[in-house]
Amino acid sequence: MKDLLEQIKSLRVLVVGDVMLDRYVMGEVSRISPEAPVPVLSVTEERSVAGGAANVALNLRSLGASVESFGWFGQDERGDELVGILEASGISVDPASRFSSAPTISKSRVTASNQQICRVDREAPTGKYNPGIENIRDYLEEKVSHADAVIVSDYGKGFVSNELLSLIRQSSRFVSVDPKPSRLLEYAKPDLLTPNRLEALELAGLSRETRESFPQEEVVARIFERYSPRLLAITLGAEGMLLAKEGSVLRIIPTAAREVFDVSGAGDTVIASLTLALAAGQSFESAAEFANLAAGVVVAKVGTATVSPAEILSLS
Repeated sequence: MKDLLEQIKSLRVLVVGDVMLDRYVMGEVSRISPEAPVPVLSVTEERSVAGGAANVALNLRSLGASVESFGWFGQDERGDELVGILEASGISVDPASRFSSAPTISKSRVTASNQQICRVDREAPTGKYNPGIENIRDYLEEKVSHADAVIVSDYGKGFVSNELLSLIRQSSRFVSVDPKPSRLLEYAKPDLLTPNRLEALELAGLSRETRESFPQEEVVARIFERYSPRLLAITLGAEGMLLAKEGSVLRIIPTAAREVFDVSGAGDTVIASLTLALAAGQSFESAAEFANLAAGVVVAKVGTATVSPAEILSLS
């Protein structure tokens, strides 16, 4: 494990996708408002962290890689705050990623005693976040060509398009995709595809409302037929991670989590750590074991979080 973590330090990774600012407003509730039947929160703490594709970038950087983030950073206060969070961790954000026609996407979670009361989202309609491939082609081609791996993190907000996916596939040495099936994009032929259980059902053309046990063989066969990923990792929550290659299930790795407080951002940790291990030359199963340990650390934390080498070494 130490050797892998040392190898990761030499890797350069580009993260492309829907960046967000996650805000947390935390406190205690001891009474109901006299104005309406709603709880009154006495705020004890407020903090902001990187979310969405920006959290993928933070996970990569926390594990030691050199990272650049490319997404929709609005020319607003929230955009300034998000860029500041990333740059404070040593993550590069090109000024070409600053846009003025739509605000930075932000999600504010209001919690009391670790229980979420509500979430406040600030964002424009999806179509506003497509920068137009002609406006970013030159910047993106150069960045992709210099990266050891590219992660496409699609949260369905509009930055990721078929044209963007095509450009990345043509220029990248290794492409990982965290998909949003509802957008019906052409996620074809990535090196690594990392849907969760519900996304995998959608990618396979099956209903996500099914109450039956997860039809793993059928899901895997359909995903490989439609998208032809080189490797497929399906995160199954408490049941662990399903690994598949060449249209067949390899195995399911049981979860490494000892306690689960919050699964926010766990998928970001999985795609970040899996990509790093694979780019460092690890086998698929070894890379998945590494990612499983990393995710097990993150879900034991409250809120969007990252994992450090020291935390992984303490479990290995």
